[in-house]
Amino acid sequence: MFSDYSCCELCPRVCRADRHVRTGFCKAGDTIRLARAGLHLWEEPCLSGKNGSGAVFFSGCTLKCVFCQNHAPSHEGFGKDVSVSRLAEIFLSLQAQGAHNINLVTASHYLPSVIRALDLAKPSLHIPVVYNCGGYERIEAIRALSGYIDIYLPDLKYFDSRLSLRYSAAADYFQVASKAIREMIAQTDGLLWDESRPELLKKGVLIRHMVLPGAKEDSMKLLSWIAETLPRGKFLLSLLSQYTPFSYCNSYPEINRTVTSYEYQKVVDKALEFGLADGYMQKRSSAKEAYTPPFDLSGI
Repeated sequence: MFSDYSCCELCPRVCRADRHVRTGFCKAGDTIRLARAGLHLWEEPCLSGKNGSGAVFFSGCTLKCVFCQNHAPSHEGFGKDVSVSRLAEIFLSLQAQGAHNINLVTASHYLPSVIRALDLAKPSLHIPVVYNCGGYERIEAIRALSGYIDIYLPDLKYFDSRLSLRYSAAADYFQVASKAIREMIAQTDGLLWDESRPELLKKGVLIRHMVLPGAKEDSMKLLSWIAETLPRGKFLLSLLSQYTPFSYCNSYPEINRTVTSYEYQKVVDKALEFGLADGYMQKRSSAKEAYTPPFDLSGI
């Protein structure tokens, strides 16, 4: 199932495309395509640290989020094709530059190649590997990554299937993501911090949720599920206020604005009410396009 691309079932779409011949739903073929690789300072503090996270941005995506900040690589397929051996070299180059971790950004549709690259790099790779994803992952894929991934960084975007269908073309988003996140937590089984640099996370799960305009009630439902379902002390929660409406949000007028301070604060208050205080909250000033890295093939 996860050894090649001949009948692709890597993501919950299960499109079964022969990606040696044509692209799948993700718009990816059988060759790794990258848009950027470099030190990234805008992740959560436990990942970015002082030097930055070694972020590798993969092209294509299994979701179709209309508000995606990485639109050029994820929707338009911008990037450069690289070999498995080159990907392994990029991992080691980022480590040599002082990266605190290797941050695989939206890599699930290249899982067989990523695993091979990690196998090549593993003898010389001594920093944690982060799996940065939209949360829309098959449990089988997460299990295949056991032993390769130290830190899972999933989004948990929606509770309501109507929202996930409208904005990400995935009516089953919560059903899929909630199961995947539970598997991630079971696999990592808690949080492990770096002894020499205690501000840095070495192992665990960090769940991101970005508050959307007009959807604070949906955010609160997600928080309720998290509080009732997930084991305390075995994950961190990052509540994001950075939603930024780009030009391609014009067709969705209800989300073609930033999140208000009132909306975000209501969600934060609910998280605290549920006792979900382990993690991060953002300043409203985070809603800027400047936090989106330039996709210019740097580091590729």
